[in-house]
Parts: sequence; structure tokens; C-alpha cells
Amino acid sequence: MDEKREDGRSATQLRPLSCTRSVLNRAHGSASFSQGETKILAAVYGPKAGTKKNENPEKACIEVIWKPKSGQIGKAEKEYEMILKRTLQNICLLNVHPNTTTSIIIQVVNDDGSLLPCAINAACSALVDAGIPLKYLAVAISCCLSKHEYCILDPNKLEEEKMKALVSLVFRNSILSVCDEESKQEGESIENGMITSVTHGVMTVNNYFQCLEQGHAAIKPLSNFLRKKLQWKVQSDVSVPG
Repeated sequence: MDEKREDGRSATQLRPLSCTRSVLNRAHGSASFSQGETKILAAVYGPKAGTKKNENPEKACIEVIWKPKSGQIGKAEKEYEMILKRTLQNICLLNVHPNTTTSIIIQVVNDDGSLLPCAINAACSALVDAGIPLKYLAVAISCCLSKHEYCILDPNKLEEEKMKALVSLVFRNSILSVCDEESKQEGESIENGMITSVTHGVMTVNNYFQCLEQGHAAIKPLSNFLRKKLQWKVQSDVSVPG
């Protein structure tokens, strides 16, 4: 039984998705990604020679800079930067351009819920636009647990404020990957294709796995959406004469 939502969606229904690539001229890659009224602008600069302090020079360095819609960056934004960096490190082929740094700038245009997953989807789209070598695409989704313990996908801001708990999940867009052996050697978790899981609030183990199941089921439409955007870009590039 679905819990009634104020915006008319069912519990598992996602908000409308929108993705536009190459939106910034000076960036090496960029993308605008929207989930409902939540909108993120991501820009990629690099790879540039040299790595940051305390980074391994034998691998590429990933730098994430989060810019809020207004005001100064705070504790929550620093946490977002850390989660994004670790997630992107898992999907990028870091051995291709050793001793380089790729910077990803995340600009929040509007926050109406599910901000972190929207930022991850925007960052992945921008990385593809920049031609950064990836092991696989990643797709992200939020699932919140209501006070009545219903799992609700892609919550808006109002639903998040009323939530009992919230889980942000990142999956590979395909269970199969050409880099599975490398992932295993580096100790990545590849069960269910999950890359990242971030939980806020309190929930039982059963509630968590319920959210995980619903989140994993929602990955297919998200993956199909991103694939279509990627195929459109590739076909456009191929069709250019010269």
C-alpha cells in the first residue's frame, strides 16, 4: 500500500528528470541536472598536472568543491564534498592519468530535496562530458522513511523535513563492469552494484534493507535516462563533419 504524498506521486515514483550537458564554455566538461525542483550545476576542470598534498602521485587526484546557493560553506557541505570525492574516486580510472588533479565544482542552484543524489548524478554527467575515463557510470537516489515507516523514493524538501530517516544510495548503472576484477583487488564493495550508502536518522535493519530494495529497483529508469543522454552526445559528436 502506497503512502499518500502531497505532490500526488506514489511512494516509488520519481520526480521529472532533466539533464543538459556542455552548459559552460570554459569548463572541460559540465552538466546541469534536475530532479523536480532540485537543480545542480557541475563543472569539471582537468586533468591538470600535479596532485594535492598527501595524495598518491601514482594515481589521479579527485578534488570536489561544493558551492551552496547562498552563504558560506558549512559542516553539511563539507560532508557532501567528502562523500562525493569518495564516490567519484570509486568510479574513475585513477591509473590512466597519474600525478594529475581533476576538480569538480558543484554549484547548488535550487534545493527541494534529494540534494546529494542530484549532485552525484550531475557530477557523473559532467565527468562523461569532460571525457574523464570511468569504470562505469553511477546513479544516485534518496529514500526516506516516514513516521509511519513507509519508504518513499526521491523525497522533496517538505518530505525530508518530516522524515524519520533518510538514505542516499549510489549504484553502478550496470551490475556488469569491465573493471570488476580491479574493483575486487582494490577492495570495493560490488554487492548489488552499490557504491555508496549514507544514512541520516534512525531506522531498523529491516527498514534499511527495504529502502535498499526500493532504491535498487529505481536505478533502472535512472540508468536508462542517463544512457539516452550519453548516446545523444556520442551520436552528435560522430555526426559532426570533418
